[in-house]
Amino acid sequence: MAKDVIMPALGMAQETGTLIQWLKSAGDSVTKGEPIMEIETDKATVEIEAPASGILSNVTAQAGDVIPVGQRIALILAPGESDSNTPPQSKPEPVSSPKSDSTSMPVTATPVAARLAAEHNLDISQIKPQGGQIRKEDVLAYLDTQNKPVTSTRVLASPKARRLAKEHGIDLTQVRGTGPDGAILVSNLQSLISNSPTPNYQLSRSIPVGPSTPESTPSFTVSRIWRVMVDRLSQAWTTIPHFYLMREVNASRLVAWREKLQNTSAEKITYTDLLVRLTAAALRRYPRLNASWQNENIVLNSEINIGLAVAIDEGLLVPVIHHADEMNLSQLASRRSEMITRAKSGKLSLDDLSGGTFTISNLGMYGVDAFNAIVNPPQAAILAVSRIADRVVAVNGQPAVQPMVTFSLSCDHRVVDGARAAEFLQALADLVEEPLQLLN
Repeated sequence: MAKDVIMPALGMAQETGTLIQWLKSAGDSVTKGEPIMEIETDKATVEIEAPASGILSNVTAQAGDVIPVGQRIALILAPGESDSNTPPQSKPEPVSSPKSDSTSMPVTATPVAARLAAEHNLDISQIKPQGGQIRKEDVLAYLDTQNKPVTSTRVLASPKARRLAKEHGIDLTQVRGTGPDGAILVSNLQSLISNSPTPNYQLSRSIPVGPSTPESTPSFTVSRIWRVMVDRLSQAWTTIPHFYLMREVNASRLVAWREKLQNTSAEKITYTDLLVRLTAAALRRYPRLNASWQNENIVLNSEINIGLAVAIDEGLLVPVIHHADEMNLSQLASRRSEMITRAKSGKLSLDDLSGGTFTISNLGMYGVDAFNAIVNPPQAAILAVSRIADRVVAVNGQPAVQPMVTFSLSCDHRVVDGARAAEFLQALADLVEEPLQLLN
């Protein structure tokens, strides 16, 4: 039986997704779990896997199309199954002709074909499709028969390619695309970007010589990921009753633990890996910090899934280490390294960004002494981690130089109170100062 390929939802608030490119063409054999397309949502660019094995067919979306979540964009046919045995598309884009009478059937067209026809003021009902829908090729063929030049002002390109072209001042009309239907992909811009001296951030106006004024301040368009980050954090900051607990912790045992592990582990172990391991253990003891605020209720999460805040050029992403309390340090290090690499290359999957129950934001590598983070809803708390730095502290009543780290725990007061948060932070500090407690 044929299986629908739909535009998936990456998040609860997502309404549409942009198809960047097909990794398979109509008529190709696909295997369940094999990547067949790349989409861009308001969170990330991800590869979508085939929901079944079979033949890819009935492809109705092209690169650059913005598609509602849940809409079918292709079919995967079972062996021996034909297109004629499949139901019609559930949500075609109808384009009615003003010249057609009431008894004629509505003409349907792909979004790209509809836009191209509109740009050339064509009566789309006069275009004869080669298949069940009018496609871009049908419009181009019609233009050719009418001896009309193709003067489309829209260049077919992936959203990421458009963004890079804007930043580097590249004219897309001068670029030859290698994607489906000649769409311009990021790979087509690499050589041009490498020759571009500085990014062009699309100044909103020319900058005159002289004293700076509000009217002459340059600005640039932010990415969708950055815009969503702004919206989510603004909502979190204005709707969540935050409170903060700070704790300075002796990290000498943590430093020694990492140095010992580095000599025996094939994986590179970072302080973030150690903190994920210790935080998971503390969350297991104090599950209220692993809870969520949902529908005016406190929901205790059964899984411990720790998100790591990762900064990329387009904004902030929080890939998730699922079942962090069930992994050893080598597994955590491998998973963390894999996620950060995929985040920076725009290859995170749907699962990578879903299901987080607690977040860690570590800015220690940037030399930050202390900071407060904004809670990532619907989670109850986020841990901000500073750098490990030598400080003079009292040890057995005497001054001594010790490596110290500052933790700042931001909490949602609707889910957790100060006493519970303090107990969790105390447990985490105890584990950092004596990691052997993990063996108890």
